[in-house]
Amino acid sequence: MYLSPITTSPVTMKAIWNNAVLAESNDTVVVENNHYFPADSLNRDYFEDSVAGTTCPWKGRASYYSVRVNGELNKDAAWYYAEPKPAAENIRGRVAFWKGVQIVA
Repeated sequence: MYLSPITTSPVTMKAIWNNAVLAESNDTVVVENNHYFPADSLNRDYFEDSVAGTTCPWKGRASYYSVRVNGELNKDAAWYYAEPKPAAENIRGRVAFWKGVQIVA
């Protein structure tokens, strides 16, 4: 089983894209250098469900959200594990970002 270093960030972190704050929390979990934000910290006005999915050998099946801000679409820019494997249980109910989404303190 692969175990990634897992840490938490007590600092308030923001996920920003196209000058909009997509998520903000002082309770992120950092796995493989990605901040996973609690799902309830997301500004849901910017998120759309995606049909995309990938599989990680130790975290499980990832599902995606696309992000739309000011009419611009960032396809599959956020991901989450609805049913993570036991080694990744601490990211259940959390969302991470990529594709140009900036994570800042």
